Amino acid sequence: MPRRFPLRSALVTSTSILALALPLTGTAALAQDAATGAPTVLEEIVVTGGSGGVITGEGYVGTASATGAKTDTPFLQTPQSISSVTDAQLEDRNPQSLQETLAYTPGTRVGAFGFDPRFDSFSVRGFDVTYTGIFRDNLRQPGAGSSLFKTEPYGLEGVSILRGPSSALYGASGAGGLYNLITKRPTIEPLREVELQYGTNQRYQGQFDLSGPINETDPIYYRLTGLLRDADTEQVSVSDDRAYIAPAITWKPDEDTKLTILGEYSRTKSGGTAAYYNDPLTGKVTDIFGGNPDFNDSVQKQARIGYEFEHRLNDVFVFRQNARLSTLNIDADYAFAYAPNALDPTLLDSSAGTFDERLTAGVIDNQIEAKFATGAFDHTLLFGLDFQKLRYRSLDGTGTAPPLDTANPNAGRDVDPIPFSTRTVQDQWQIGTYVQDQIRYDAWTLTLGGRYDWVNTDTDDTVLASGDTTTTSQRDKAFSGRIGLTYETDFGLAPYLSYSTAFSPNAGINQETRRPFDPTESQQQEIGVKYLLPDSNTLLTAALFNIDQDNGLYYEVVNLPTGPENIQVQRGKLRSRGLELEATTSLDNGLSLTASYTYTHMKIIEGPADSQGNFVSSVPLHMASVWANYDMPEDTFAHGLGVGAGARFIGSSFGNDTNTVKNSSRVLFDAAVHYDFAAIDKKYEGLKLQVNATNLFDRRDAVCSGGFCYRDQGRTVIGSLKYSW
Repeated sequence: MPRRFPLRSALVTSTSILALALPLTGTAALAQDAATGAPTVLEEIVVTGGSGGVITGEGYVGTASATGAKTDTPFLQTPQSISSVTDAQLEDRNPQSLQETLAYTPGTRVGAFGFDPRFDSFSVRGFDVTYTGIFRDNLRQPGAGSSLFKTEPYGLEGVSILRGPSSALYGASGAGGLYNLITKRPTIEPLREVELQYGTNQRYQGQFDLSGPINETDPIYYRLTGLLRDADTEQVSVSDDRAYIAPAITWKPDEDTKLTILGEYSRTKSGGTAAYYNDPLTGKVTDIFGGNPDFNDSVQKQARIGYEFEHRLNDVFVFRQNARLSTLNIDADYAFAYAPNALDPTLLDSSAGTFDERLTAGVIDNQIEAKFATGAFDHTLLFGLDFQKLRYRSLDGTGTAPPLDTANPNAGRDVDPIPFSTRTVQDQWQIGTYVQDQIRYDAWTLTLGGRYDWVNTDTDDTVLASGDTTTTSQRDKAFSGRIGLTYETDFGLAPYLSYSTAFSPNAGINQETRRPFDPTESQQQEIGVKYLLPDSNTLLTAALFNIDQDNGLYYEVVNLPTGPENIQVQRGKLRSRGLELEATTSLDNGLSLTASYTYTHMKIIEGPADSQGNFVSSVPLHMASVWANYDMPEDTFAHGLGVGAGARFIGSSFGNDTNTVKNSSRVLFDAAVHYDFAAIDKKYEGLKLQVNATNLFDRRDAVCSGGFCYRDQGRTVIGSLKYSW
């Protein structure tokens, strides 16, 4: 049985490393509620100029962002499918992970690996974006091996999602698209809140968010966000502890210049594996924890510091420079039971391993934006040059563990220390230059973009026992492009069509060949329509797409000299075709709603003989979701009360690429209730109680991906008491 399968299992299909932009205003400011006088966060988010993707909109509805074009562009003029998770949605749903944050967005498949708090792993349009599609403030958040940056949702003010290949602006990225995580930024008006939470599995959490001007005279604003959590999970020996702190400073000496510095440090403790034992005799997942409670620690420390600078040179030109340095270290031990013992089948033979990984990445993106007219044509021209550097180091060792006793499966077993046997060091440099012109003529917008990337990858792979080192150098280069056309009617309807490509160099090595991976390439054709209803805060979108990807990375069981192991391999061609529908609204009557439907037909066009022509595992043909929140009117006895409810339908899919195992369809329900005590009396202004439940009916079906099976995460209930002033 693969020794690292339970550890790497959350990382399937497609891979990469390192990308770009900058914010101009903070998040929502504070105001006084007209009815109660209580301080409340304004729902409208305003941003001007280029930004790190900060969303313009109101309530649940985002209407513009810099994510789709690196310039602040209305969604109606962006020639690709784009949507958002706003601050208002985060407030109502109180997500505890990035997967929960994205669970109601179209095309997004979360939960393909069941319960697993260790990784933020998900796919869009059938393609895994764990390595290639996570961006932070329009700059790539890289990943390699098990070194994946963890995201704390409380540190976000929103997420912008651009679906489909997008390398023309962002360089190395995947076929599915990109998710731009938007960090909380300093606010102009004071914002202060503290919150206590208690939830299922002894989950204790305290958090705070403080922001505003440093003083009354200097143009300097700050924000400090933090939390401390001590939590168990539904799986024995798998904790979800975290300490998190994120300082930010904005300096705006005049209307033409702005500098924002964003920092973060976190320490997260979890398990080396969270997998359930898969019985090879029945081919089904059991309720037995496959790991060893005495050998299952995983501690990850990560930090980042970066800045976003913008200066308007004159009425035409704006210069931006955005940079970030990120680092993480993960140290983990794991064991995994894989088969009944030949002499005593009540005992399960177990393997064990240990690893220590470090990832350090730096990126700097320089932009010049020019706005001008040539006759009847208005231009927003963007030139850019970015540089990215990644260093990945991995120490890895494997061994054996005492067998698991099925009569007492949660008992710990002593494991002898496991020395490291291999050391891999990989350095990757990437430089890219790009240009984009958004040409506006009457109601038409033509978007033309092109980029060229040069990538150098040097890998040293050492067997520690002998000292033998294999050095491999790889040089890649590629052109990426996008062309799109939109037409915006005067009543808010905007049809569009586009063609885009992506290029993604891959970090890590093939453990079978001990060679680095070739780049992954993809291309997309998309046609769609967006409709911003007049006199209504409602956005409707629809998109049809076709994506072809070559040289993707997948996890597959391979017989190595040390035994069978689940490793990344590279081969083949995938094709994804589908339809996405989305509706988002926030109305004056207190109702906010987001709903989506996705049809994804994804097949293996070229691949292993036993899977060619088959459907890709764990990609449902049909997915749908709806979440609604309703705040009671002021003139009713229930004023101050709000209720929310959601349902997520995940259609059936295959559990392996040979299509011999099938996942059943399922519907998962979520709910929320919250109460603002200021409705009782003004002396309670700023005090709010909220309870959120995820998977309300505790449905824990089996779900299989890549031939290995997991269980859906069970019901969680979290109560929170927040005070704002």
